[in-house]
Amino acid sequence: MKLLLDENLSRRLVPFLQEAYPGSSQVALLGLEQADDASIWTYAQQHDFVIVSKDADFHERSLVFGAPPHFIWLRLHNPSKSQVLSALLSRQSGIEQSLLNEGKNYVELLP
Repeated sequence: MKLLLDENLSRRLVPFLQEAYPGSSQVALLGLEQADDASIWTYAQQHDFVIVSKDADFHERSLVFGAPPHFIWLRLHNPSKSQVLSALLSRQSGIEQSLLNEGKNYVELLP
């Protein structure tokens, strides 16, 4: 599973995610920093990414359009980079279980 971090998440997280989520990236690293949500959604769908964002707009999109792409909604209040990294790494197996094995469209990561 590879993650696509939304622009509201630091691109500096990407190297630390590679072992657990090989091939992960961030929208600015892919030239999508000015792209709208629909374009990011389509890119993720075409390139087999799971979108990660704090933005509720992607949650709404996942309810309307379903998966793919899958979506990880970070519901953490103003998280630091280390909190985001910790949430994604410590909950990796649960994320994969929910999205891949249980077929859910999205996963919410709560504090």
